[in-house]
Amino acid sequence: MLVLPSEHRKLLKQPFGNIFPEFSNIIPQLSGRMVCTVGDVVTHSAFTHDITPAIGIIDGFTMRSPYSPYCVMPDNPHHILRVRNPAGEITDELIIVLDEAVKSTPCMILVDGEEDLAVLPLIGCLPDGALILYGQPNEGVVVCEVTPKLQRRAEELLACFVRI
Repeated sequence: MLVLPSEHRKLLKQPFGNIFPEFSNIIPQLSGRMVCTVGDVVTHSAFTHDITPAIGIIDGFTMRSPYSPYCVMPDNPHHILRVRNPAGEITDELIIVLDEAVKSTPCMILVDGEEDLAVLPLIGCLPDGALILYGQPNEGVVVCEVTPKLQRRAEELLACFVRI
């Protein structure tokens, strides 16, 4: 399990891509792309706009308040994986489930705990050109494209974590 020491938490405040105030602003960029979502509201927004994420990662909360996973889950069947991942941590189990999800898209990952940090290992699991969408609290939706440069940045940030 990886834990981020408190002195490094500021490193995660900087978004990994461009921020868009409204989900509708990003729809033109998504056509023909592998799209993955991290967070209940962003995942729900994708389905509301008829976009099926290749991988959707939710935990039933948004900004520490309950968010019903039933309003996020699509009507169409998905491969559903469940994983435990406490807040502020990246479990080995989460990394394994992310690898499995990439092989079985479309897939929803239901996290018991917190999904926020899943963005970092997800970057390393996806092919170049894939898009990851996640929420930036009180600002909008972050769209990041997986590139070798972004993968290096994710690896550098993961190196700041402590294995326990």
